[in-house]
Amino acid sequence: MSEHLWLSALAVIVLIGVSAFFSGSETALTAVSRGRMHHLARQGDKRADTVRRLRENKETLLGALLLGNNLVNILSASLATSVLIGLFGEAGVAIATLGMTLLLLIFAEVLPKTIAITHPDQAALTVAPVVRWVVRILAPAVLMIQWLVRGLLRVLGIARQSANSREAHEEELRGAIELHRSDDPDTYVERQMLRSVLELGEVEVADVMTHRSRMVAVDASLQADEIVEQVLNSPYTRIPLWRDEPDNIVGVLHAKALLRAVRNSDTELSHVDLQEIAAEPWFIPDTTTLWDQLQAFRKRREHFALVVDEYGALMGIVTLEDILEEIVGDITDETDISVPGVRLQPDGSVTAAGTVTIRDLNRQFDWSLPDDKATTIAGLILYESRLIPEAGQTFAFFGFRFRILRRTGNRISAVRISPPNARRATVPPAAAQAAPPQVAPTQAAPPQALR
Repeated sequence: MSEHLWLSALAVIVLIGVSAFFSGSETALTAVSRGRMHHLARQGDKRADTVRRLRENKETLLGALLLGNNLVNILSASLATSVLIGLFGEAGVAIATLGMTLLLLIFAEVLPKTIAITHPDQAALTVAPVVRWVVRILAPAVLMIQWLVRGLLRVLGIARQSANSREAHEEELRGAIELHRSDDPDTYVERQMLRSVLELGEVEVADVMTHRSRMVAVDASLQADEIVEQVLNSPYTRIPLWRDEPDNIVGVLHAKALLRAVRNSDTELSHVDLQEIAAEPWFIPDTTTLWDQLQAFRKRREHFALVVDEYGALMGIVTLEDILEEIVGDITDETDISVPGVRLQPDGSVTAAGTVTIRDLNRQFDWSLPDDKATTIAGLILYESRLIPEAGQTFAFFGFRFRILRRTGNRISAVRISPPNARRATVPPAAAQAAPPQVAPTQAAPPQALR
């Protein structure tokens, strides 16, 4: 074999190695963890910062790698064909086709991509400095190719969509949260909390507020000593004051401000003007999202707001604790009143008070009951059945069976919910451990604690 053929064969081997580099780099930089690279870059890792910058313009990155890979693949195939024709004549074309296909497939595609996909973060950090220069060198050619491709897409009427949109990033984050699974009960709780944080912008205060029927408020026209007595007998620190009618809220009395006024009073308690020390009521629309309300609480440095509907009628109250409970679950303190909730039954069904929210059930048992038409489980049954059911009636919606256990007046006070395949239903460990007490047999649900 002449020296020329030896050099050509050596060049083919080198080009296959370069092709392997391009293939492995493409896989590594595509599969690398964006979150981990961002974290390392913030800690001062220059290679991680290079990876992050390369991924910011993924179209140019992939264009440069594909262009380089195709160049070396075509060049290596041409050289191999030339070498083999010199050795075997016309038969060298077939031999080169078969041989280069196997060599490129094994050593330039499968092997480097397998290594890169197995250790994407380390591989990306290793190749990033070299790839950065490749992108710079090939940038003019890549930009020309992109311009041609975009022109063809416009001619074909195909719209380009950005993969870096806020919705795309949020969907990616939701998918990562759903993949966060293990047998550890803490993992279930973590996944539920992360889900709730992302949903704060989708849930309205009307879904988490304390309804006006369960509010505790005090008539501002009462004598001061009577108001003080009611406030001291209440487990809540903020009490709405109403005048003339319960819907006319004229102030919010804080227990600490009341006690300070009582201590500083040099005369009889009846001379204390409680209206003067009460805070101005803060009214918010019931369509406010939890995210917006959380920001409003932080901005105003308040923890308590009154919710009104589109006509200005009082709907209920919402507190900072209500929003935090949407993220971390129920927060029970020494002043909270025990509220009948839900209890898992041996057959896989669930006994629940009618006032239990659909979101709480979905979160606790990993169900997917719709909560866009009703907030509570009783509201869902009323909406779907279009009637006020009697005790003992059974309904089937969304694959679940709902049996009315008890009705108080026109209100559903207790219901048994049987999910699909209830006898084989499995409940996440954290949900089973955190199951609240069973619904009281005859007593209606007491007022929900206000914060």
